[in-house]
Amino acid sequence: MKYYSTNGQAPVADLEKAVVKGLAEDRGLYMPEKIHRLPKQFFDDIHTLSFRDIAYNVASNFFGDDVDMDALQDIVYDTLSFDCPVVEVSPNIYALELFHGPTLAFKDVGARFMARLLGYFLRRRAGAADGVVNVLVATSGDTGSAVANGFLGVEGIHVYVLYPKGKVSPIQECQFTTLGQNITAVEVDGVFDDCQRLVKSAFMDEELNRHMRLTSANSINVARFLPQAFYYFNAYARLKEQIVNSKSSNSKSLVMCVPSGNFGNICSALFGHQMGLPVSRFIAANNANDVVYQYLKTGKYEPKASIQTLANAMDVGDPSNFARIVNLYSKNGELTEEQTHKAITALISGATYSDEQIKQTMKQCYKETGYVLDPHGACGYQALKDGLRDGEIGVFCETAHPAKFKEKVDDILGIDIEIPDRLKAFMEGEKQSVEMTNSFDDFKAYLMKQ
Repeated sequence: MKYYSTNGQAPVADLEKAVVKGLAEDRGLYMPEKIHRLPKQFFDDIHTLSFRDIAYNVASNFFGDDVDMDALQDIVYDTLSFDCPVVEVSPNIYALELFHGPTLAFKDVGARFMARLLGYFLRRRAGAADGVVNVLVATSGDTGSAVANGFLGVEGIHVYVLYPKGKVSPIQECQFTTLGQNITAVEVDGVFDDCQRLVKSAFMDEELNRHMRLTSANSINVARFLPQAFYYFNAYARLKEQIVNSKSSNSKSLVMCVPSGNFGNICSALFGHQMGLPVSRFIAANNANDVVYQYLKTGKYEPKASIQTLANAMDVGDPSNFARIVNLYSKNGELTEEQTHKAITALISGATYSDEQIKQTMKQCYKETGYVLDPHGACGYQALKDGLRDGEIGVFCETAHPAKFKEKVDDILGIDIEIPDRLKAFMEGEKQSVEMTNSFDDFKAYLMKQ
C-alpha cells in the first residue's frame, strides 16, 4: 500500500516511511491510496468473532501489504489486551466504552498499536546507524497519557509529550509526567493549538531534522488513527450479537456518534465506513469549539483559537484530521468545494454543547439511568438524544473513564466517584516536566541540546 499527502506536493510513501515520518514533506497528512472493502462473509460472521479477531481482519486490510501477517497478528493481539463493551444507557442509545485500556481512554489502542508497529520497523532495520527515533506528541488530555504509556520502555524511542499548562485534568497530567525513563513531559505556556503548532513546525525544520530523527504519535500519524477503526467494527459486532442472541428482528439503522476534538477518532470511523461497515450516518459531537460544526452548516472552514471547556480533550480550534475527511470525500481534490461539502453532510451531521448543557446532560443521565458520563461522552449522548430519528439505533463513544475528570464529575453529580487502581498508581508518582514558552525558537533550542 502506498500513501500520498493530502497537500499533494510530496512523494508517495510506503507504510514504513509514513509511520516513521508522521507528516509528509509538504506538511500534509498521509492517506492510503486505496481503501479496500471487506468481504460480505466477514460482516455475516462478525458477531461470532472476538475483538482481537475483528481487529486483525481490519488491520490486514490496511497494513497487510507492508507487514508480515504473523507479526501483524502479534501486534494486534498484544495491543488488545482488553475489551470495549457496548452498554445500553437508555432506549435505543448505547455507550461504546473505550476506556478499558491501560490509561482508561480510547487512545490506548492507537498509541499501543503505533508503538508496536514502529518497534517492528526499527527491529526490521536493525543495524542501520539511524539513532534514536524521537516521538513528538501534542496533547489536550488523553493522547499524552496513552502515547507515553504505550511507548514506555520501548528501546530506540524517546517520547516528548507537549501539553498546555493548567489545561489538562490533574489525573491526566500525572499519567504522563510521572513516568520518567524514555518519556519527557513538556509543559507549554499556551493552549493545545500552540502545542500542535510546535510539533508541526519541528517536523518542517530542516536543521532540527538533521540533528534528530522525528516522528509524531498524534492522530496525524496513520498508525495512530487508523487502528481506532477497530472500535466501530467491534461495536457493530456486539450489537449484532445481542440481536442474534435475543432472536430479535431489530432492523433499525445504526448511527455512530463520536465526541470530536482533533477528529482522528471519527475519521477512523469514516474509513471503516468506506470498508463496508454498515453505519447509516455519523454525528460529530463538539463542545464550544465548533469549527467543524460551523463548516457542516455553512460549507466554510474557519479555524479559530480554541476555548477552554469542561470537555478539555476536545478543546481544538483547528482539527488536523479534518483535512483527511475533506480529502476522502473530495476524492483527493476531484470534486469542487461545494460538491465535497454536499458529500460530507450527506453522511455526517454535527452538534455542539456549552459547558452548562454538558453539566445538565450529565445530571439528567445520572438521575434517569444511573450511568455516569464524563464530559466528553455527555456531548455524544446528548447529540443522540437530540438527533436520533425513528427507525434508528445510536451508539456514542464514551471516550474516557469519568474518574479521569474526578473533580468535575464529583462536583456536577454530587458523588464521590471511585478512582480505579490504575489511576491511583499514577497519582503516587512525582511530577517531572520541562517548562516551555509557546515560541518555536525556544522549543527548537531545547531539542537541539538533546
